[in-house]
Amino acid sequence: MKKTGSGPGRPARLSRERIVDAALQGDVETLTMRELASRLGVSHSSLYRWVPDRDGVLDLVSAAMVERVLPAGEPGADDWREWLTRLAWAMHNEFSAVPGYAAHVARPHRHHAESFGRLRDKVMAAFRAAGADAEQAEQSWYVFGLGVAQWLGAAGGGHQGLGSAAPRFDLFLDVLLRGLPTRMPVEHDSP
Repeated sequence: MKKTGSGPGRPARLSRERIVDAALQGDVETLTMRELASRLGVSHSSLYRWVPDRDGVLDLVSAAMVERVLPAGEPGADDWREWLTRLAWAMHNEFSAVPGYAAHVARPHRHHAESFGRLRDKVMAAFRAAGADAEQAEQSWYVFGLGVAQWLGAAGGGHQGLGSAAPRFDLFLDVLLRGLPTRMPVEHDSP
């Protein structure tokens, strides 16, 4: 990928940061490479020298979003729930601020392996700090990640058919975190 200007002493017109900033200026669900190139003031072909396709742009956006939402420090036995609360609220604030991003995250899609893996590992570490074994931590990650992503996606969609009052994220998060980390269900005899 080209990362320097085309002449000596000439700065690059594009950078990963500029691409992400431009992508976040509109609805990421409907973003096209042509629209992004136009926002950046570059040719369509110049943009393709930096990112291979729209999925490449969304990978850059995802990496930037993970950096923005991950709380500083490591979750510990005494603060794992507060750490996850800070993470969930950061996701709420950042994802909701970008049109279409919460819906994108809530929908099945290919995840950027590095940034998604970093997020997953940190959340699983929080559940391990809470006393969960490896399997419980992984299952708790699924519940937490899917729960927050789906809530944000639904909230971004206007709550159609859910009633007149907007669902409250603080209540959702409280209920979610009270049930985590997951425990293995008790086996019951089938009727």
